Amino acid sequence: MKLTVKDIKGNDQGELDVQFALIEDGRGTQAVHDTVVAYQARQRMGTASTKTMGEVAGSGKKPWRQKGTGRARAGSFQSPLWRGGGVTFGPKPRDFDKKVNARTRRLAFRKALSERLKAGDVVVVDDLKLGSPKTKEFAGVMSALALKGSTLVVAPGLDKNLTLASRNLPGVALTTSDALNTYDLLRPDKLLFTRSAFEKVEARLAKG
Repeated sequence: MKLTVKDIKGNDQGELDVQFALIEDGRGTQAVHDTVVAYQARQRMGTASTKTMGEVAGSGKKPWRQKGTGRARAGSFQSPLWRGGGVTFGPKPRDFDKKVNARTRRLAFRKALSERLKAGDVVVVDDLKLGSPKTKEFAGVMSALALKGSTLVVAPGLDKNLTLASRNLPGVALTTSDALNTYDLLRPDKLLFTRSAFEKVEARLAKG
């Protein structure tokens, strides 16, 4: 498969051969699902916590005698039935992590990228060096490349001008080729790679 490489003005600058084999059949669909579910689970803090009956502040004194008052019997001020009492089966801090092995993650990554390439959602630009950190300059690049909707920009490394220029554009996110994951590949409408960033991603896939 070949990708057209453009410059920041939208002019064609040649073609780039995709060096890894695309997944053409239905293989990898379950791997993508498992990887994305695991990724989203890891984003959960798991810090919600409630106090049980034994943790609520209060004395162990019986509120009133068992019989003779005409009231329902009660044995504790910390009862879940009472205001300020403990919570029955409430949440406690927990870890939501799900285990997905490295082979499954690699398959999911390759599958997700293959689908975006086949759908024509990947745009490759020769370079994204900006002369200044102005949002207006980067917005002009997006317009020249006809990128609309949500866009993930994948750079080979951190670039201060690119980071500052892109952060105020709605729907635009920035990441690096090393940090790119399966969820990132699926989320935006378009993926904008620099040539060197795409080559780094291909090198990642070659290791798998």
